Amino acid sequence: MNVKFLGTGVAVTTPFKGENVDYEKFELHLHYLIANNIDALIINGTTGEGSTLTEDEKLNLLKIAVRVARNKVPVIAGTGTNNTQTSIDHSLKAKVLGVDGIMLITPYYNKTSQNGLIAHFTSIADAVALPVLLYNVPSRTNMTIEPETVQQLSRHPNIFGLKDATGDIQYTKIVKTLVSSEFMLYSGNDDSILPFFEAGGHGVISVVANVIPEQFSKIFNVYQKNKGQAFEQFIQLEPLIQALNIDVNPIPIKSLVTHIGFSDGALRLPLVPLNEHERMQLIAVYNNVIEGSVT
Repeated sequence: MNVKFLGTGVAVTTPFKGENVDYEKFELHLHYLIANNIDALIINGTTGEGSTLTEDEKLNLLKIAVRVARNKVPVIAGTGTNNTQTSIDHSLKAKVLGVDGIMLITPYYNKTSQNGLIAHFTSIADAVALPVLLYNVPSRTNMTIEPETVQQLSRHPNIFGLKDATGDIQYTKIVKTLVSSEFMLYSGNDDSILPFFEAGGHGVISVVANVIPEQFSKIFNVYQKNKGQAFEQFIQLEPLIQALNIDVNPIPIKSLVTHIGFSDGALRLPLVPLNEHERMQLIAVYNNVIEGSVT
């Protein structure tokens, strides 16, 4: 399976049953996403609460994802940490399970310099020999991958792309001028996909597509032929995208995944569920968007 995809990948949520991962609902959710035309599965990332999953839980989720997605869509495993050797260890275990690629976040808390980023990502890419997707999300890590650093890393044969969650289209445009046309750029922000596509992006790794996969994935495909129509479709979905800002990701999307039957609403501390008023507000927006997208 070619790890490079055009269109919509989903940062898949992880359902819990009490304190345990609900593997049955996870598998059902994956089947639902694939049946509704998503282009890639991203497992154990931020939206999947990867930071509070045990190593065994992460591996079990990857086993299921690889089995369900085989010959259909690529599976990309979130294996990055702020410890280079730990990231290598996690990535090698994911490789054994048959994932198509790995996603590596910038080091958080200890952070590093741009030279340190190059050494960190290069060490992992060399050791694992799997396709690597860099993940730049400064709002969570308090550091960024500078465009020139992306340029240097893009020359590594195992580093194929960047998940750009900066929300800064100017950053995207600069990166685009510095890398080859083969280097993949994916938006990490659902709310700015159209300007991201306009800047030359190849797709999105989406949160909202957990619950509206078909409707959201259509936008990229329509954009290739009719930008005006893609804008109209985005406008229909935008209220839901904005409503997910009611709390920190993945709290709101987990509430909606529960609403459509693929979770029971549980999160792991320090995350806590929405209160009832917020939950009902969010569901009302979701129902309105679904009704509008059907008519």
